[in-house]
Amino acid sequence: MGNDEDYMALLNRAKLNLPETIESHERFELPELDIMQEGKTTILRNFMDIADRVRREPQHLLHFLLKELGTPGEIDNRRAIFKAKISPSVLNERLQQYIETYVICAECSRPDTKLVKYDRTMVLECEACGASRPISVRKTLRSGPDELRAGDIIEIVINDVGKKGDGIGKYDDMIVIVPGTAKGARARVKITNISNRTAFGQVTNEAATR
Repeated sequence: MGNDEDYMALLNRAKLNLPETIESHERFELPELDIMQEGKTTILRNFMDIADRVRREPQHLLHFLLKELGTPGEIDNRRAIFKAKISPSVLNERLQQYIETYVICAECSRPDTKLVKYDRTMVLECEACGASRPISVRKTLRSGPDELRAGDIIEIVINDVGKKGDGIGKYDDMIVIVPGTAKGARARVKITNISNRTAFGQVTNEAATR
């Protein structure tokens, strides 16, 4: 019995030390939108509550909404004022789009993420599972037949290391970010993702295809 009691005590202690992000598996939800219409103006009265909930800079969120809604606007204390009449369903749809793009981790579906900028590429890093991905854009320029694509294997020299410790090299005019590589190393890299002029890859033993 003594061993069983010791085991249960250790198990309970481990549960108490679990991070909140692991213990909680509830679906991420925004606060209910508090919207007021004044003529042709739409006021989101709890805008700052929403920015706090998604843990993003209010100006970043506002800039996205103004661009997607095609209207001017501004932050007024804890409110966002849009200079157009916008239905609650449309505003909610744009907010959900922001969350899917800039907040939710694609691997674990958790909102415990942060935005990190590599060169000119914005990357979403998950604090819960450690996954990272470049921010997807709606319109992607299709590469020509000789340009780098996801799945290609290349050989590059790592000529720098980023703030997060990831190796950075170049392939033609593209920056290539490769975790787990050191400055000066020559690496065979499999491209996993491409965003604008930045590629993300991982070290591989497969033969180069380019």
